[in-house]
Amino acid sequence: MPRFFVDLPLSPGAKIELPPVPAHHATRVLRLVKGAEVVLFNGQGGEYPAVLEWVDKDGVSARCREWRDVERESALDIRLAQGISSGERMDYTLQKAVELGVTAIQPLAMRRSVVKLTAERAARRVEHWQGIVMAACEQSGRNRLPPVAMPLDVSQWLATAPSGLKLFLSPVAKAALKDLPPPAGPVWLVAGPEGGFEPEEAALITDFGFTPVRLGPRVLRTETAALAAVAAMQALWGDYAK
Repeated sequence: MPRFFVDLPLSPGAKIELPPVPAHHATRVLRLVKGAEVVLFNGQGGEYPAVLEWVDKDGVSARCREWRDVERESALDIRLAQGISSGERMDYTLQKAVELGVTAIQPLAMRRSVVKLTAERAARRVEHWQGIVMAACEQSGRNRLPPVAMPLDVSQWLATAPSGLKLFLSPVAKAALKDLPPPAGPVWLVAGPEGGFEPEEAALITDFGFTPVRLGPRVLRTETAALAAVAAMQALWGDYAK
């Protein structure tokens, strides 16, 4: 059943005018017609089965049915601090990280990041990335949207004092994920951009209490490394271990 995120109050029996993006997807991509059954969610938890009451070139409206207390969130709170990579690489990383259960995303402007963002461009990219997250939640069945923060450089972000089990990916690290005890709280995972970490960045991250971990003997690309680590953590401690 098609799922649509709508940033609107939802309640049983409410008539909802779908915003332009989901309305376009419903009519132009999925070719839905009046009477089609869909699911609506607004990121506050749970979801609403709904039926399309009006579909035309000017808009789409849906009538909500009873709220369903459905959650598909992971019990493992993984938060990704991702070095900004270029174009589709970053989009792919965020899309798949959301599918794998990541709960928050902090883009990091790093020295080897190919993409350099001004404040204006950063705001536009965050809006774009949040759209990627929204679509991934629609596809994967998640009813809560992981937030995408404004990009920060490494020292700015570390000054916010992220807490929990703190890890960063390094091909020269001695520890593997399996060597670590199961986390009792959130896990912060730092992954580098295309060129990896500058030595000074790696040293600073380590000074703030992050443990370097490796993912086998091979060097992974930026769009692979974080996703492999998240999947491994889910297998060791989270969804896949059950």
